[in-house]
Amino acid sequence: MTEFNLDTFSLKGKIALVTGASYGIGFALATALAKAGAEIAFNDINQDLVDKGLASYKEEGIDAHGYVADVTDEQQVKNLVEKIEHDLGIIDILVNNAGIIKRIPMLDMSAEDFRKVIDVDLNAPFIVAKAVIPSMIKKGHGKIINICSMMSELGRETVSAYAAAKGGLKMLTRNICSEYGEYNIQCNGIGPGYIATPQTAPLREEGHPFNSFIISKTPAARWGDVSDLQGPAVFLASDASNFVNGHILYVDGGILAYIGKQPQ
Repeated sequence: MTEFNLDTFSLKGKIALVTGASYGIGFALATALAKAGAEIAFNDINQDLVDKGLASYKEEGIDAHGYVADVTDEQQVKNLVEKIEHDLGIIDILVNNAGIIKRIPMLDMSAEDFRKVIDVDLNAPFIVAKAVIPSMIKKGHGKIINICSMMSELGRETVSAYAAAKGGLKMLTRNICSEYGEYNIQCNGIGPGYIATPQTAPLREEGHPFNSFIISKTPAARWGDVSDLQGPAVFLASDASNFVNGHILYVDGGILAYIGKQPQ
């Protein structure tokens, strides 16, 4: 048995690419990886977002490397990975975080809007993973973390495209594990529950029925904070999870365990 010590969680000397990490959950995840020792590369869709991200990382004392790339464009992703490998070295950790949601009832949703969500939330993780895996194979190890969702398991009104994409991402995660686990590549997912972000602020107002619903259905009796996702990300990016593969770690305050049970 290998003797355990906390250095197992260290990411010192590792290079991490976190997609769509100028702000929000991606920024929080990248910040955690950096504080665990990783060198951070991130991308976003335009230079303005990248510049804002770089400024935010600087405020945290993190010397991050920002790149403009559309993760739905295979050639742009290929160029992004080549640039990072040239500037920093082979990517050890990929976090597929970039994503969108369109809250539209299915009958009101255009096929174009449906395809857009699938493109960003499912096709893009496939494209980016495909671009980084060859170098991970050559290096002999790699970590891929796909940001899934509790909607990987549930359906809910107005999010048909998002749930379809995140359900697909769960299965893509398992398939990458099945195909590339033999090369010491671990591919896992994090499934956030309802997280307090600027985007969810209107739903979290006191007295809002959705806020009451979430708090009543979540055993933790609160919304999640982005900081709740940081420890799981470091674990899945580190050597502490070397025998964890094809798993979706739901960080949801217990809502998936409780959902469907009628309040007393």
